[in-house]
Amino acid sequence: MNVQVKIPDEVFQLENPEASRKILEAVALEGFRAKQMTTAQIKRLLGFTTRMQVHEFLSKNGIPWLDYSIEDAERERQLLNTILPR
Repeated sequence: MNVQVKIPDEVFQLENPEASRKILEAVALEGFRAKQMTTAQIKRLLGFTTRMQVHEFLSKNGIPWLDYSIEDAERERQLLNTILPR
């Protein structure tokens, strides 16, 4: 699906040739923050070739790309302790 957004000239007066890229990046960042986009979708949208590029992009913009808490780690540790004998 292609989406076109019309922005009036008086609102969007940029002479920067990278303006389109910055808009796509802003959409990707907000989409990820709102949990409406996955890293795979961001990879495709921004033309990255690896997941690591997506992770770097998110990190540079102050967004943790991995939603993994200390509680998650503790839960997994406890599960492993029940499965694997010491």
